[in-house]
Amino acid sequence: MKLPAWISAAATAVIAVLPGCDYVNLQELKPGITTQAEVRARMGDPGFVHWNDDGTATWEYARQPNGTSCYMISFGSNQVISKIEQVLNEANYGKVRVGMSKDDIRRLFGAPARKQLFDNLGEEIWEWRIEGVPPMEETYFMVHFDTDNGGVKKTSKRVEPKA
Repeated sequence: MKLPAWISAAATAVIAVLPGCDYVNLQELKPGITTQAEVRARMGDPGFVHWNDDGTATWEYARQPNGTSCYMISFGSNQVISKIEQVLNEANYGKVRVGMSKDDIRRLFGAPARKQLFDNLGEEIWEWRIEGVPPMEETYFMVHFDTDNGGVKKTSKRVEPKA
């Protein structure tokens, strides 16, 4: 079923504004001050909750597939923000090691924009849209998993000109 043009245009406008909302909302979130309830009121429900070894939580706000960010907001035992981090960055790309699990990668980068299975290569590839350099290009960071053992085989990037 084809959607009316006004619905497609409205959806595109909302998607374009979301990064701006993040910018405004994130400026109001303060480590050591802002509570979980305040984060939920400003950012909405997290896409996923990661439970840390010490029993505290880290909330994931992935902006895939259209955005280029994933914010991890960590809370202390007092349910107040301890750290806010945009995890799709060069430092984190360098942390990926052969053999890491899918759970490890999800915890490091958040939900991917896309997952593809390549039976002929024995790979499942997870892909995140990331900030491109230069910004006129669409850049993707990819993690390749071995379908036999489920662990990371390698990482790669691909760049495409924006349409």
